[in-house]
Amino acid sequence: MTPTINIPRLDLLHYTQGTTDQRHQFSKEIGKAFNETGFVTIANHGMDKALIDELYAVVEAFFALPEVTKLKYEIPGLAGQRGYTSRGKEKAKDATVPDLKEFWQRGQDDNPAVNELPRFDEITGEVYRRLESAGRELLKAIAVYLDLPEDYFEGKVHQGNSILRAIHYFPIDEPDSLPDDAVRAGAHEDINLITLLIGASADGLEVLTREGTWYPVKAHGEDIVVNVGDMLQRLTNNKLKSTTHRVVNPPREQMKTSRYSVPFFLHPKADMSLAVLESCIGADNPKAYTDITAGDYLDERLRAIGLKM
Repeated sequence: MTPTINIPRLDLLHYTQGTTDQRHQFSKEIGKAFNETGFVTIANHGMDKALIDELYAVVEAFFALPEVTKLKYEIPGLAGQRGYTSRGKEKAKDATVPDLKEFWQRGQDDNPAVNELPRFDEITGEVYRRLESAGRELLKAIAVYLDLPEDYFEGKVHQGNSILRAIHYFPIDEPDSLPDDAVRAGAHEDINLITLLIGASADGLEVLTREGTWYPVKAHGEDIVVNVGDMLQRLTNNKLKSTTHRVVNPPREQMKTSRYSVPFFLHPKADMSLAVLESCIGADNPKAYTDITAGDYLDERLRAIGLKM
């Protein structure tokens, strides 16, 4: 039996430019979905098809560069938070083998310029800015759902430690030689507050339902997929769900093809407290987490996934 799962499609303009009733309904619907499954799809997020198409073009061009060229941009000591991270480095928490991917990350500043592809920096920078803006609006709606001041997250995330990650799930030329549990992205939960995913060049994203089955997630057209991260789950004492998800390997006949994906991980500033909100603690929901800052929690998780020693 196919599991029922609430991943609604919401229009961000209903919150940013809508009536009072539309704004209230948007907040209610995103909160309900984040409480039940941790995932929504969002339309009218501020990026047009032309920008998305060029983003994927420059991302594909970067990963097509010779390995020796890409390795120039792998920066020791940064735990993959800027520049290039080669294959075999990152794994899902508790996994025994690394994911089948390589990636590039950019943040607010100190991003290495890709000299071989002048448009790469311009396009990824523009996408970063637009997704950061959309993410801040989504956090306003979430704050309202949580009965917090609408701007509760603003000072905590504006110019925060958010990351835009361009991922290349490389072709698998010899699938029989892989370990049995080697996949493009092992089952995991995201670290941050919320993640905004700009489509992908192929299917593969799946979420784990409450019934313990895997459900494929597909965006409609240029919609983005948005999900809760562990920081937001922690802050809300599990009221909002950081749902386990993965990227599965393609069918055998498609193993030799690439898959590209570009998620935006919205992180707060390092000094934000992730202490559970008092309003999310009750007799039937006791405090589940110890107090920690976002920076310390990120550091802890980067070690768990193999990016930091």
